[in-house]
Amino acid sequence: MATSPATALATLGILSIGDMGLGIAKLLTASSYRVVTNAADRSEDTKRRARSASVELLPDDIALVEQADYILSIVPPRDAISIASRIETAARSAHRQQSAPLYFLDLNAVSPATSKTVAARFSSTPAIRLLDGGIIGGPPKLTHPSNAATCTYKPSIVVSGPYPLHDAPKSGQQLAQLLNVKHISAEIGPASGLKMCFAAMSKGFTAIAIESFTTAQRMGVLPELQAHLQEYNPSAGASAARGLVSMPPKAYRWVAEMEEIARTMEEFGGFACRRSEETEENEIGKGKGGDLFRGVSDVYRFVADETVLGQEKTESRQRGMTAEDVAALCAEAMVDH
Repeated sequence: MATSPATALATLGILSIGDMGLGIAKLLTASSYRVVTNAADRSEDTKRRARSASVELLPDDIALVEQADYILSIVPPRDAISIASRIETAARSAHRQQSAPLYFLDLNAVSPATSKTVAARFSSTPAIRLLDGGIIGGPPKLTHPSNAATCTYKPSIVVSGPYPLHDAPKSGQQLAQLLNVKHISAEIGPASGLKMCFAAMSKGFTAIAIESFTTAQRMGVLPELQAHLQEYNPSAGASAARGLVSMPPKAYRWVAEMEEIARTMEEFGGFACRRSEETEENEIGKGKGGDLFRGVSDVYRFVADETVLGQEKTESRQRGMTAEDVAALCAEAMVDH
């Protein structure tokens, strides 16, 4: 039976259709939502991924703003502000037929300070309602692509801001439930801050594993390290192996994310760089918090830019499928470094 206009489901725009965007798009289309994107300047791989999830390709941002009820921004952290600026610019030229406001969900892995910069972009555009957010966990998983009831896993989408998604006039409550959205504050910033604190633990540990396994590989003691982890700390060993194998296609994204975490720790955690006279003299432990995660950013920059692992794509993995291969490739790049 056709859906009546009064109960028609919302149209959602997603920028862009990467691994996470694709997973969320599949969950939405499996639930009969219309999903659109502007892929005009994207690669053929991105366009193919979008079509595989029944995502409609629109010609530009203006069409996206005119047709969408919600826009989900899910891009590398370095692009978060530019995407917001693009949508704000498009909104000034768009002619929306909907009377309801356009909701913009900034779901990028950025600091609260960056989220507030995004909010400032929309401060003179009252037709756009901003939700600060973050995605904790991996992409949704469906055993059958056309049946949302077969979804076996959803990430947690935490949001904050003065306009809760569940109060949005068109499909808001249903979307909040479907996407596992948790509204944690009426302020802009807390949701992105929570994402930063969570990512610091998970991705920070993976960076430790990269350095530990690579160093052990170069010293010829990697098998012994793995054996001792198995015997004395099996959970850490298993987490390290999972993190090392899943990391390569994402390393380039995590470079800027670690910088965002560093900024969060400095500005909101109080871990600004402080040096005692003794530290200045010895140049040991030069800072706290911020320096730590800028170092983690450098680890991911090394993987992304200086090893063959940086060429990996989620949908077509070739190398780094085992922790041993990741360690070997990183060690090999260190020799050439």
